[in-house]
Amino acid sequence: MAAYELKSARYLAAEVLEKCLRPGDTAVDATMGNGHDTLALCRLVGPQGTVYAFDIQAAAVENTRKRLEEAGVSRQAHLFCLGHEHMAERVDEPVDAAVFNLGWLPGGDHSVTTHWETTKAAIGAALSLLKKSGVLVICAYPGHAEGDRERLALTEFLSGLRPQNFNVLHQRFLNAGPGAPECFVVQKQ
Repeated sequence: MAAYELKSARYLAAEVLEKCLRPGDTAVDATMGNGHDTLALCRLVGPQGTVYAFDIQAAAVENTRKRLEEAGVSRQAHLFCLGHEHMAERVDEPVDAAVFNLGWLPGGDHSVTTHWETTKAAIGAALSLLKKSGVLVICAYPGHAEGDRERLALTEFLSGLRPQNFNVLHQRFLNAGPGAPECFVVQKQ
């Protein structure tokens, strides 16, 4: 077995967050979905840390709340049934990391999806909230009309960030076929 296995965009996102977050840190889950990333963030920042999580669907917030309570980590989480474009209205402190999973709620209504206009506003807020050396991790899911549009706009937007202020990485598996998730990692200089 190899010492390192090259895996999907989701694994890279988790790996980056594990390397960058420490107990006591502050993180944002901009698209909480079913709460898997929110739970991972709560575990990484520990009881002294803080996690802010956003989703527009009440079912996502409830699923996440239950997941965090069952894991015993709900005390450090602030869950908002609110679009991620309102992040700056609820997060009033610098953050060490922010994570986005674009698209729709797994197992939910596929007609409810993230859209570039609100995602762009949320990413702008996340970038402004990042501490020096903080990271923004975004998984994009092409393969449907809005996902393709969002990924293209995201690529263009992040390509335009000044290298003096941010390092930007884009991971994509060239042989994974259409619709495979892609990962973007941005670190503030």
